[in-house]
Amino acid sequence: MVMGVRQGESIRSVARRFGVALSTVQFWRQRAGDQRLERVDWSDRPCGPRNAPHRVAPQTEDLILSTRQVLKKTSDLGEYGAQAIRRQLIESGLAPVPSVRTIGRVLERRGALDARRRQRHRPPPVGWYLPLVRAGQAEVDSFDVVDGLVIKNGPQVEVLNAISILGGLCESWPLAGISARSAHDLILEHWRAFGLPRYAQFDNDTRFQGAHQWADSFGRVTRLCLSLGVTPVFTVPRETGFQAAIESYNGRWQAKVWARFEHGDLGQLQVRSARYVQAARLRGAERIARAPQRPAIAPDWIENLQAPLAGLVIYLRRTDQKGCVSLLGHTFEVPEHWTHRLVRCEVDLTQECIRFYSLRRRDPSDQPLLLTVPYKVPRVRFHE
Repeated sequence: MVMGVRQGESIRSVARRFGVALSTVQFWRQRAGDQRLERVDWSDRPCGPRNAPHRVAPQTEDLILSTRQVLKKTSDLGEYGAQAIRRQLIESGLAPVPSVRTIGRVLERRGALDARRRQRHRPPPVGWYLPLVRAGQAEVDSFDVVDGLVIKNGPQVEVLNAISILGGLCESWPLAGISARSAHDLILEHWRAFGLPRYAQFDNDTRFQGAHQWADSFGRVTRLCLSLGVTPVFTVPRETGFQAAIESYNGRWQAKVWARFEHGDLGQLQVRSARYVQAARLRGAERIARAPQRPAIAPDWIENLQAPLAGLVIYLRRTDQKGCVSLLGHTFEVPEHWTHRLVRCEVDLTQECIRFYSLRRRDPSDQPLLLTVPYKVPRVRFHE
């Protein structure tokens, strides 16, 4: 293009011949100037200024990277992302402190980010299947067991985790094994320390629910809840969403405690777990304080596992193609129009009946009563 212009061809003619705009021909003509063509720098140049006035200073970038490394090794919460780095820089007295977004760009530009990004999915409305929880008037403690963990050259480990759905009050108990008896004792210890929730939520593990091979079975943990006036809630088998809070906490505990260190023995794991739990409670202190009140266990309370059962037990279930629900070793027919749908089954041991309520995620406030059936739990002696 430049050679054509220098040989007397008009700029318009050159632009037409090369199929480019007039401004393109003019740009390269000005770039060449009066230089010999073989001496012209024909490479593209950035259109921005050579020196960005607002770019983070190299010393600050180095400080960001070093702070990330320190937090990765020492943070009790296991947090070393852009927000955690900014908090640490503020505490160190640095001024001015780059924004979270700027720190994130620095980490990305310097290749310091982890290769895998964590995907976040919107959870269902918190406690939508329990009207009092949905209204923010009652708390739910959710429990779950994490198993399949093995300390290198050491024992297998199971962890009983707990978190309150509204307040975020958490606890973790790493042990060599979790039984129904140990789960009972740990839950009772937790409630003695922090007070009672209105509901306690579990999956359908026999350590929580009781033996599955016998009908009308209520396990040790279920009986503890009923004895203290706490309503146990058992979630839908093999269905995600209802255990979102505890499963999310399980993931955090495994990432920030279990996978973060190489544990020499169970005692070392327990110490690190306790530090993480304490730091998490401190971080969430305001949220915990805003949660519904947790009444203390009555001073004169005495547990009697053989006492007649009274109170409410809730089972969340999904009907089959015939509109039937399997519960406590029995099959109940819900109205035929409610097939493959969610129901809340309230086993009222005091009134000796079971109430079935319809549940819809899209309309959580509409939970009409579908059916009430008589139910009387057999009076049998409790045994493990």
